[in-house]
Amino acid sequence: MRWTLWIPLGLFVFFLGVAGYQLTQPKDDQIPSAMVEKALPEFELPAAVETMPGASRANFIGGKPKLLNIWASWCLPCIAEAKQLEVLEGQGVEIIGVAIRDKPEDVANFLERYGNPYTRIGKDDISSLMLEIGASGVPETYVIDAEGVIRYQHIGDIRLEHIPLLLEELKKAET
Repeated sequence: MRWTLWIPLGLFVFFLGVAGYQLTQPKDDQIPSAMVEKALPEFELPAAVETMPGASRANFIGGKPKLLNIWASWCLPCIAEAKQLEVLEGQGVEIIGVAIRDKPEDVANFLERYGNPYTRIGKDDISSLMLEIGASGVPETYVIDAEGVIRYQHIGDIRLEHIPLLLEELKKAET
């Protein structure tokens, strides 16, 4: 009968062991899209600002690989990545943006304040494209090849150290 008193303690020690093990494992905060290596879905978004055209799947077909940048003017990491997007644009990368749940005046103010590396910006008021391609939030950037296939997903803001990787992924998408 006394051995039954040890069962709760044994279970507690087992739980502590499992919890301790989990705490020692590296954190995986990346949620990769299931759409990588699949075709970009059909979409056609109106312009987010009057001075630029909107965006559609057709804009990614033909030519060289392009970046699809999902962002918003209200997103602080988007502000942080703005300079890196301009660096990429300066290296000949075409970037098509999709502004998520944003007002045209806020998008225009953002572009004026932080720069405009985009050739087009689509307006996605209900995050439909973001959900279709499996984005987990803003910002996210995708390498899209000339056939409209998603080749790479970058989750979070682009930092200076990410630029060589994105350039390499764009080059890989050419073949």
